[in-house]
Amino acid sequence: MKVTPSTRRHFLKTAATAVTAFQILPRHVLGGPRFVPPSEKVAFAIVGAGGRGTQNLRSLLALPDAQAVAIADPAETFSLEKYYYKGVGGRLPALKIADEHHGKTTPGYRCAGYEDFRVMLEKEKSLDAILCATPDHLHATVSILAMRAGKHVYCEKPLTHNIREAREVARVAQETGVATQMGNQGHSTVGIRDTVEHLRAGTIGAVKQIYSWVGTKRWNPTLLTKPAEAQAMPAGMNWDLWIGPREPREFHAAYHPVAWRDFWAFGTTVMGDFACHDMDAATWAYDLAAPSRIEPYAVGPTDAEIAPHGSMIHFDFAARGGWPAQRLTWMDGGLRPSAPEALGKFTLPSRGTMFIGEKGVIQCDGAGAPPRIFPEGLRASAEKPPQSLKRVPGHHRDWLDAIKGGGPASSNFAYGARLTEIGLLGVLALRIGRPIEWDAVNLKVTGRPEADAIINGTYRKGWELPG
Repeated sequence: MKVTPSTRRHFLKTAATAVTAFQILPRHVLGGPRFVPPSEKVAFAIVGAGGRGTQNLRSLLALPDAQAVAIADPAETFSLEKYYYKGVGGRLPALKIADEHHGKTTPGYRCAGYEDFRVMLEKEKSLDAILCATPDHLHATVSILAMRAGKHVYCEKPLTHNIREAREVARVAQETGVATQMGNQGHSTVGIRDTVEHLRAGTIGAVKQIYSWVGTKRWNPTLLTKPAEAQAMPAGMNWDLWIGPREPREFHAAYHPVAWRDFWAFGTTVMGDFACHDMDAATWAYDLAAPSRIEPYAVGPTDAEIAPHGSMIHFDFAARGGWPAQRLTWMDGGLRPSAPEALGKFTLPSRGTMFIGEKGVIQCDGAGAPPRIFPEGLRASAEKPPQSLKRVPGHHRDWLDAIKGGGPASSNFAYGARLTEIGLLGVLALRIGRPIEWDAVNLKVTGRPEADAIINGTYRKGWELPG
């Protein structure tokens, strides 16, 4: 029999089982669930081969111990030229990328392609891990089914489409013990660690006001609700599969690709796209959990189907531990805060985060950029805090190292679910259209039973959330 990495892993697991009949070995000796030895490659699949999925594929292929064995997407191919990704997306272009990469060292290499990720999970028994880059409404379904199948999971942000899903995904991750990572890549930068360490060290004193903002607007600027008419189905598209747990609706280019973020059924608007990046430093530094109150303001038209052009949302966090009560204000659609006097002539960028403290200000650009300290005198005198946070060599590398027996990845699903839930509370308040008081223990908005369907989600028959 030819010895392959998968057969060798099967032998090791079988041998380990035999040994346990005679003695109990510590978990670190066996390596934990689906442990991949450091010397072997991680066999992975991509679920969702759009712009972000293709970027993730290339990032993993750049690592010498990652091997693409399958790609799953309901669309064969589609253009991304209208969007910042450019090029093409879909199952066939992703397969070509994988085959050309591995073909350099293994002539004739062929990665397997699937329409349905569930079929892929059933057939590809050698898979160690999957990376989920589908639209938001499928994140929880893909992640839970993969974890229950014993696969390590990397899922793009936001981790889930609704709050109950975030709780469930975190629970299943804990129960299965697989290695997980949410795709907020800025979490692995040195810059965000420097920011967190400065904030915890009190470089700018007690912080009571935090701002995060991004200039991104709605993808469909002229629509007032979902499209009324249908459009011709693109060749090679399984639209029913793309719809997944949502109620069926006709195909329209307003949904696919990329622009699905505008619609509550599939996306979580700009906040879902960016909050897990740009609210990350505050959540990490102050160990933020659920806010007690959220106050939303929509910019532009919105209804039960489509998100507004922009928003401003206040999150109020009660005092806890050594931290005072804090307000985090989120802005998108072109809104940004006024620049404090301490910034002098510095102009705030179109995207960033700002912490206003008693002694000064820390400002960072989006997604984990390094801190800028103001005013100039404080910047000159401030000492660099001691390193208290482990540095990592990259977001995908951090996940692969966790798969191979290292410690948990730094944006694992326990942390990712908490960060996602904060952002989704902003989405919830925006959809209700009024301030809400949040009961985190009971998963309820106080006095607003109409919020329950948004908190818990709705699923068509056959697509109920797996447990």
